[in-house]
Amino acid sequence: MVKTSYVGHDGVKKGAWTEEEDEKLRAYIQRYGHWNWNLLPKYAGLARCGKSCRLRWLNYLKPGVKRGNFTKEEEDLIIQLHDQLGNKWSTIAAQFPGRTDNDIKNFWHTTIAKRIERE
Repeated sequence: MVKTSYVGHDGVKKGAWTEEEDEKLRAYIQRYGHWNWNLLPKYAGLARCGKSCRLRWLNYLKPGVKRGNFTKEEEDLIIQLHDQLGNKWSTIAAQFPGRTDNDIKNFWHTTIAKRIERE
């Protein structure tokens, strides 16, 4: 199943990002940095909102973002830190270089929390 994108009533594109959009965002940030997320889409030639560009960069495109499965050690540490800190995903993510708070939160809810409920 392929995710599609569409343009909302405000002229801002929503939905799945294309490789071309990813490349425009990467190229712009490599050249100019990310000084203002609200203005970035206009100057980068993207029909996206600033928040969408920011989240795409931080969660998927930023160099150093670790992709792939969590290790058993990472899982154990997430459980331990969640017991101590609760749902403070940014604080927990600080202990995992390359992992985003969003990745850890999603892993918790889709894998760990479900397993804990069954036990």
